[in-house]
Amino acid sequence: MYRHHFLILKTLLMRPIQMVDTKNQYLKIKTEVDKAVIDVMDSTAFINGKPVHEFATGLSAYTGAKHTIPCANGTDALQIAMMALGLQPGDEVITPSFTYIATTEVIALLSLTPVFAEVDPKTFCITAAAIEKVITPKTKAIVPVHLYGHAAPMEEIMTVAAKYNLYVIEDNAQAIGCDYTFPDGSKKKTGTIGHIGTTSFYPSKNLGGFGDGGAIFTNDDELAAKLKMVANHGQSRQYYHDVVGCNSRLDTIQAAILNIKLKHLDEYIDARRAAADFYDKAFANNPKITVPYRADYSRHVFHQYTLILEGVDRDGLKQHLADNKIPSMIYYPVPGHKQKMFEQFNVASQDMPVTDWLTERVISLPIHTELDTEQLEFIVLKVNEFINR
Repeated sequence: MYRHHFLILKTLLMRPIQMVDTKNQYLKIKTEVDKAVIDVMDSTAFINGKPVHEFATGLSAYTGAKHTIPCANGTDALQIAMMALGLQPGDEVITPSFTYIATTEVIALLSLTPVFAEVDPKTFCITAAAIEKVITPKTKAIVPVHLYGHAAPMEEIMTVAAKYNLYVIEDNAQAIGCDYTFPDGSKKKTGTIGHIGTTSFYPSKNLGGFGDGGAIFTNDDELAAKLKMVANHGQSRQYYHDVVGCNSRLDTIQAAILNIKLKHLDEYIDARRAAADFYDKAFANNPKITVPYRADYSRHVFHQYTLILEGVDRDGLKQHLADNKIPSMIYYPVPGHKQKMFEQFNVASQDMPVTDWLTERVISLPIHTELDTEQLEFIVLKVNEFINR
């Protein structure tokens, strides 16, 4: 009885659990951030100010990418990448169905043809073997997604791309800071391995701004010039527009904030990995739960902590957690090949058993930099309470 009362009191005193706690993360760097924002306000260089260039330089130094082109958001980054590669209507682009809709939405937006490939049931990422199965003479590019913070098997994917002369655009929106280790022991950051990499600075991301933002990476000088042109109305110099482009830029205020947060990115990743380690250990012996897989080649950065449930009422668990004021999410309940927006491509009948199996079983628990032991213990307690009852 006393233990029960103690747990109730402990719960009442515990900080509210957030899926992503951007508020407390901000409070830790508030002085620096506030000053950076005020400095931008004082300068009135709200577009293309000095912090934008500083951030691009800093991000290149961090990732190892030769060129970093900031832009307005992660979706724009994907669109600009495909436009810069000169992909034409009807060209096929291979990508996973099990991902956020932005990855495939951009393909259709540009009148390209999305071709879905299966994912690995352990890593949640597209596989080279699945890619090779769906390559046709119309295939021009591959968009692997480093989902939830785990790297796709890039060495194998790049081998397939070279074999068929295909471009590779890495969707790195969920895995910035992830190290990819090659068989020879060398390492590269995800987003810098393919021909082009893209990322997002949406507030909930591992490196998140206080609004929208994105970036594009490449090690190719010619591609970098094209990417910059496309992102800036297709102009090589002011008022001279060589190609059809768009208007996509990172605001100076966002760049100023991201400059500060970039210095803490590795610290943020370590905090996420520590929380994931706690969960892994707590759920290790539960036969109904499969914890996130960590391949030897990928240093998982845990944008999401996603479980695979077997023999569990997932909706019931989600409701049980909500009843105890614990948020959870299902990423992604409807895969791309079953989305109405892609009906024109006749993909609904595509046989994707792994993707369909995952969409019925995954659930993501809170994961962020501000989780404390008390919160983690309570989350684990309530998950096990439901599953083991």
